Parts: sequence; structure tokens; C-alpha cells
Amino acid sequence: MPDTHASRTQLRRHAGPYLAAVGPAIAEVPIRLPVALLTEAEEAAHELARFDAHVSSELGSECELGPMSAVLLRTESSASSQIENLTVGARQLALAELGEHSNRNARIVTANVRSMEAAVALSRHVDAETILAMHRELLAESDPDHAGQWRTEQVWIGGSNIGPHAADFVPPHQDLVPAAIDDLIAFVHRDDIPALAHIALAHAQFETIHPFTDGNGRTGRALVHAMLSGRELTRHVTVPISAGLLVSTTSYFNALMSYRAGDPEPIVRQFVDATFFAIGGGTRLVEQLSAVRRDYRERVTARRDSAVWRIIDALVAQPVVNTPFVVRTFGVSEVAAQRAVDRLVEAGVLHQTSKQARNRVWQADEILHALDDFAASIRRVRG
Repeated sequence: MPDTHASRTQLRRHAGPYLAAVGPAIAEVPIRLPVALLTEAEEAAHELARFDAHVSSELGSECELGPMSAVLLRTESSASSQIENLTVGARQLALAELGEHSNRNARIVTANVRSMEAAVALSRHVDAETILAMHRELLAESDPDHAGQWRTEQVWIGGSNIGPHAADFVPPHQDLVPAAIDDLIAFVHRDDIPALAHIALAHAQFETIHPFTDGNGRTGRALVHAMLSGRELTRHVTVPISAGLLVSTTSYFNALMSYRAGDPEPIVRQFVDATFFAIGGGTRLVEQLSAVRRDYRERVTARRDSAVWRIIDALVAQPVVNTPFVVRTFGVSEVAAQRAVDRLVEAGVLHQTSKQARNRVWQADEILHALDDFAASIRRVRG
């Protein structure tokens, strides 16, 4: 029972036995979904692969692709965190990446970036340790005592923080978690289910198990990207599917509840719609940021081997920079780093945002505006 002050009446309401879910094993369960929905899911998966290839083609070499891959990853991490009501602007998130002063939400979203990165890096073989590694990256700073560990207590969703008796959903007892995760991993390794439907159902089952005391939603969406990469639907970039789920968080949470009641169709529908939304929004974001980068390159005159060009490419993913970042990232001296930054300031690419003589910070406004506009567009269409 949490250490919560409450009236006697409230405590009586939360006394005695309560009902917790006992999720069915799904490792070998037949999956039956409408043919029309499966057809749409296959089309969405095909479009995902096309989008991934488009971004690679648009940006050329792996060297150039890196920054855009990072910004889509950060966009997805931010959107995933918004589902948990953790909002943060692009500038604060970029400052957090630099290790500069930033707000709590920015640090949490930065941890979500690391969790997504771990998910993709470990995607070739998803197992229990993979999930623990994702969670460890997510909560290493904010909750080190529980990071990367299955929960050892009952948790619940909704209702009161006093107890689970009035909760919207009470996940399985903590003693059932390890076996439920083993069953989920067996389901993840099946190859007889269309990819996007497979991923949606695995995600829903993970959220039903709710294996951690905190960070279940963000870890579950990181699992989505591990499976997308493992199924080779995404090879180069992280598609912002959470941005699509964010369009209607009510529908997303209702779909999870329907799944828990035995109806898998709504959560698959959510993932199909979210995928098409993500591809559309992601394409527009890629094109806008690519146009900004081209404009920056046209403004600047410098030697071909100058660090200026590499900084411009990096600004797509890191639109706020300082001298230590340039020195560390590009292996140049502090003098050369400052000279390159000064050149970009003269060209109107960067402007200084800190007034002090030491610890100066510069930002690329057009890129920050593009990222914030994308986030705002999601909020405008939320249902």
C-alpha cells in the first residue's frame, strides 16, 4: 500500500481483496482478424519500407543520413513521451542532449531517446534481456533503483493512488510477470503473422503485462521499433509512429482496453492509422528540414574541408550547439570550432542565445521552428 494520506472512508474502500488480470498465453494462439484490416496492415507495412528507403535516397550517404535518422528518432521519442503527458520543446530537448541546463521533461525525453536507440541496436534478437536493457536506458537517471528490473509489487492504471480497488485496469500480479514475458517473447518470434498486426498485438500484450513499476508505455513503444527493425520494415530511420498514436490518445487507450477484453481488432486499427499518419508527417518533416539544410549551405562560403559543412549537417539533429559539442563531435581544435561557429553566425545560420562570455550556446532557429511546428501539428489534430 502506498504511503498516502487518506480518510478512513477512502481507506475502507481500498481494503480487502481486489481483482487483478490473469492474461492468457498468446505464444501459440491463432490470430483472427478481418481480411480488410490485414490488407490495410500489409499496405501500411509496405509504405513504411518505402518511407525508409525514401529518406535514405533523399539524404544520400550514410554520413548524411545520420542526422536525419537522429531527428526522427528524437521526434518519435518526444511523441511517445507526450502520450504520457510529458511535453517538451525542441530547444529544451537539444539543450538536454548537450548536457546544458534543461527542464525535467527534457531529461526524461532524452532518456527515452536512449531507450529507443537501445531498442534498435538490440533488434536482431528480442528477448527478456533486450526489454530490460531498453528499460534500463529509460530510467537509469530518474529511477535507478527500479531501472531494468521487473516489478516486485502490484501496479494499477487509473483510479486512486491509495489502492487498486477502483482502478481502470489492474495488471497481473508481480509473480506472474516473468512467465508472461517469456510467453510474449515466444509470440514476438513467430513468423506467421503479418508484420504490423504482429507488432501491434505484441505491444498490446506488453502493456497488459505492465512488467515495470514505471515506464511501461515508453518501453512498450520502444519494443515496437525493435520489432520494426527486426522485421526489416525500417533499416535507416525511426518512423514517428507514436506521433500517430498521439492523434487520439483516448482511442489508443480504449484500444488497449478492448484488447484486454479479448478484441484485438482496435489496436491493430490504431497502428495502421498511426503508421499512415507517421509516414505523412515524417515525409513533410524530412522535406522541410532538407530544404532548410540546402538553404544553409547556399548561405555559406567556406573551404570544402571546413568543419562548417559538417556542422550544418549535424544541425538537423542537434539544432543547439556549443563549442565543446563541435570539438567533441568533429575532432577539431577549440579555435577551429569557434571559427566555424563564427562563420555560421555571420551567414545567419546560427545566433547566440546566451549572453555570457563563457559557456556560450548557439541555435538554428529554422530547424527548431520546423520541429516545434511538427509537434504543434500533432496537438492540433488530437482527438
